[in-house]
Amino acid sequence: MMRKNIQRTIQIAFLALFAILLIKGKVQAWMGLLLLGIAASFIFGRVYCGWVCSINTVLAGITWIKKKLRLKSLPIPKFLLKSWVRYLMLGLFVAVFAFTAATGKRLPVLPVLFVIGILITLVYPEELWHRYLCPYGTMLKTSSSSAKRGMHIDEGLCNNCGACRRVCPAKAVDDTGKKHRIEMSDCLVCMECEANCKSSAIGYK
Repeated sequence: MMRKNIQRTIQIAFLALFAILLIKGKVQAWMGLLLLGIAASFIFGRVYCGWVCSINTVLAGITWIKKKLRLKSLPIPKFLLKSWVRYLMLGLFVAVFAFTAATGKRLPVLPVLFVIGILITLVYPEELWHRYLCPYGTMLKTSSSSAKRGMHIDEGLCNNCGACRRVCPAKAVDDTGKKHRIEMSDCLVCMECEANCKSSAIGYK
């Protein structure tokens, strides 16, 4: 519980930083944090997503509100689950930044992504944004696929109840085998699985 409280505090601090940069018109400086997050992901996994990303912090709040109000999300359209959609989003993201670098024009890319993520999660599950549409997520999915550290399930302690999969915002828990397993490249390191595991079978190692 203490670690979750620390995490929430850090998330709110970075959300406040994002807001300040946005107000001052310097939100492009946030790209520095993203680059650091990509570098760190080779060792620590997608800690940027679970601890730093301001979009993720807001989306988690939206999901919490939806659960409290018992608002159901619509099923994700199947065509959005195609891999080409993910890479199209990444391609557009890279193309826009290349355009801004070449022309010197400042486009509100990060604020637009922020709004898109919110609007999508108001209607669909968080999973759609985290796994399929977020360009950051696509980049981090690749860099964190062989991370040295990450969330792991102790098969000796796991009772296969499925609580971890139900609470995972990115649906990074695989239950196709006899035991549940966390897919490193999709895991946001948000630690919701650890917080909701009653058998204490999950930890960051």
